[in-house]
Amino acid sequence: MSAHESRSEPVNRAVTGSASSRIGLTLFWIYVLLYAGFMVLVLFRPDLLSLRPFGGVNLAIAYGMGLIAGAFVLAIVYMAACRAVEGGGPPRG
Repeated sequence: MSAHESRSEPVNRAVTGSASSRIGLTLFWIYVLLYAGFMVLVLFRPDLLSLRPFGGVNLAIAYGMGLIAGAFVLAIVYMAACRAVEGGGPPRG
């Protein structure tokens, strides 16, 4: 390994970390908006939460389960996006 390679690796990690942080914050704000939508319904239109648009399941339960599923989806998106930024492949130890 040359001296140039050993010096450039910390820079690459810093760039990767910065990109991963940006991705994470973007996905965090997407989730905050989804959760804020739920809170707006709870605070200002609780009557809508009792509607049953999905075959017997009320909107409160459906939205809550959607938030949980959305968190998993965003976690998978984050994992895939960070791997793409890092260049893919197995994690390095």
